[in-house]
Amino acid sequence: MAMIPMQKTFTAFQGHRRLVSGPAGEVALVVKRMAERPDEPIVIFEDATGRTIDFDLRGGDREVLARLAKLVPSPVEETPSPSGPRGRGRPKLGVVAREVTLLPRHWEWLSAQAGGASVALRKLVEEARRASGDKDRARQARDAAYHFMSTMGGNLPQFEEASRALFADDRRRFTGLIADWPADIRDHIVKLAYSDRA
Repeated sequence: MAMIPMQKTFTAFQGHRRLVSGPAGEVALVVKRMAERPDEPIVIFEDATGRTIDFDLRGGDREVLARLAKLVPSPVEETPSPSGPRGRGRPKLGVVAREVTLLPRHWEWLSAQAGGASVALRKLVEEARRASGDKDRARQARDAAYHFMSTMGGNLPQFEEASRALFADDRRRFTGLIADWPADIRDHIVKLAYSDRA
């Protein structure tokens, strides 16, 4: 059976043992089969956030995958058909209209920019993303590692000290403090926290 393409990855743990990592459909089907003969509770984590997530595993494989397709959208967005009436904006670019609240002096400055407020705001956002991209990714990775670590390692030795080392970005101290933790938990924490900076 072909897997539904998913952009997010998930990891399932049964006790201290990692069962599977991968797209939602792959993880759900492995967990579904394992849940039929449970030894210990199974917990599924979204890798991007480190938070637990529940999948509805009722029914057959096709039903499970169909529900997951709605929960976890595929990476390719459907484009509106060109035959219908075209609205304002740039739907092919994925432009989304939302309300922005600013002070009058901000609106005055934006209005004076070449291309108007929308173009100026897009440029400012892109510039900010470039300037803080690495810092934002490191923060998101640290937060994901901490959420996972809190759930799976909150009762393990030196959890508090390891948390402080993680937030201080002291990788050597952090990995030393969790060295004696169960291997699958330890390795997954390190992967979440540091894989983008390996």
